[in-house]
Amino acid sequence: MLVTISYAGPEATDLGYLLHKHPGKVQTFETTVGQAHVFYPEAKPDRCTAAMLMEVDAIALARNRHLRGGGDASSLDDYVNDRPYAASSLTAVALGQLFRTAMTGRCDARPELAASAINLEISLSAVPIKGGAGLATRLFEPLGFKVVEHAIPLDPHFPQWGNSNYVNLHLTGTLRLSAALRQIYVLLPVLDDSKHYWVGSDEIGKLLRAGNGWLPDHPERELITKRYLAHQRGMVDDATSLMAPEAERTPSENSDTQGGPLPLYRLRAGAVMQALREVGARRVADVGCGEGALLKCLMVDSSFTQIIGTDVSAKALARAQERLNLNESTTEQRDRVRLLHSSVTYIDDRIRGLDAVVLMEVIEHVEPDRLPAVVESIFGHATPGTVVVTTPNKEYNPLYPGLTGGGSRHPDHRFEWTRMEFQSWAASVCETHGYGVEFRGVGDTDPLAGSPTQLALFRKG
Repeated sequence: MLVTISYAGPEATDLGYLLHKHPGKVQTFETTVGQAHVFYPEAKPDRCTAAMLMEVDAIALARNRHLRGGGDASSLDDYVNDRPYAASSLTAVALGQLFRTAMTGRCDARPELAASAINLEISLSAVPIKGGAGLATRLFEPLGFKVVEHAIPLDPHFPQWGNSNYVNLHLTGTLRLSAALRQIYVLLPVLDDSKHYWVGSDEIGKLLRAGNGWLPDHPERELITKRYLAHQRGMVDDATSLMAPEAERTPSENSDTQGGPLPLYRLRAGAVMQALREVGARRVADVGCGEGALLKCLMVDSSFTQIIGTDVSAKALARAQERLNLNESTTEQRDRVRLLHSSVTYIDDRIRGLDAVVLMEVIEHVEPDRLPAVVESIFGHATPGTVVVTTPNKEYNPLYPGLTGGGSRHPDHRFEWTRMEFQSWAASVCETHGYGVEFRGVGDTDPLAGSPTQLALFRKG
C-alpha cells in the first residue's frame, strides 16, 4: 500500500521538516503491522513528494489476536484477504506511528510553515470503499479538498465485469499538513467501515484528538463516528456527547440519544470536559464521582495523566470500578485512575494541589449549613488551579412538565439555586479564597429562565 504527499511552494523540501523525515534518506521503520518505508521520489525547490510504502506482514497479522480480522484461529479469512494491499485501517495505524509529531502540528525548525495552510496533493492507492461511489467525496470535500476517485476495475481484461469496491484516491487542497494527516488517519477506516484491530474505549480519545477542529462540524459526523468506533453504541454516544455543538443541546434530562436530542447529563459532561481542556488540566479529581460517568470521559482522553474519583458511597465506587473496567484495564490505565472513599465536606490531602477539581451536580446534595465545609475542603485546603462546579438552575424548573408546582428535580436535593443565588455564593468563594469565576449555561437557553444547568469555572489567582 502506498501513500504520497506532495507540497508545491517555495523551499518545498521543507516538507521534510514538517514530516520529521529527511528528504535525502530512505528510512525503514518497524511498525505493529509490518515494515514501513519513507522516501522522497521528488525533492525539488518548488515541489517535494514524500512517499510511505507499507509492507504488511500478513502471517504475523493473522497470528496476533488483537489484529486478526475477527475469525477464529482456523479460519482462512485471516490469511486470504486484502489487508496487505489495501489502504485501510492498517495504513492509518502506520501513518499515526510514523508521523505522530507531524499530526500534532509541532515543528520547531519551521513553526510558521507548520501553522500555515499549504498546497498539498495526497494520493492513496487501492482504498476500499463501502458505501458506493462518491463516499470519499462526501467525506473529504467538506474539509477543503478537491477529490478525484479513480475506480479500479475488477479485471481490466474484462470491462464488462464492472468496477471493484476499490479506488485510487487523489486529494488536492490548501490546508495545514497536520490537519490533513489527522483527517486521513480518521477517514481511511471510515471509508472501509472496518478496523483490523481490537476497538477499545481508548479509540474515543484517538477520535477526539484526531478530529479536533474539523469533526464536530462535519456534515457526515454521525457516519464518521459510528464507523470509526465500529458501531459500538455506548462509545458512539460518549464520543458524540463530548463533541456536541451548542445547537444540539436540549433541556431533556433523560431523552434517548438514538435519533433524538442528546440528554442533559451527556451535555453536562461535555461542558465540563470542554472547560478542563480550555485550562489545560492534566491532573483532575472528580469529587462526588458517583458511578463514574465523568471518569469514563476522562479516561478515554490520554491528555489527562492523573484521574481521581472520590465518593462517600462505597457502593457507588464499586459500580464505578465495574463501569470503568479497571480490573481488566492495562497497568498504565490503572496507574492513571484512583478511586477513593471520601466526602466532599472532609479535608483530604490526597486531592491537594491538582490542576482541577470537578463538583458536577454535587453541592445541591449537601445540607446548606455544610456548604462552608465544602468550600474549605476544596477551595481552602485542596487549592486546585481550577474548580468546575455545575448545579441545577431553579429558574428553569417550571419548564419541566412535572415541576410546574415548584418541586426539586431530585428527591435528594437539599436545595436548588437561582442564577443570582449561585453567582452570589460563587462571588463569596472568590473573595475569600482568591479565585476568579466565569459562568456558563448548559443546555437549551430560555430567554427568561436561562439554561437547565448552570456551570461556574473558578480559576486561581
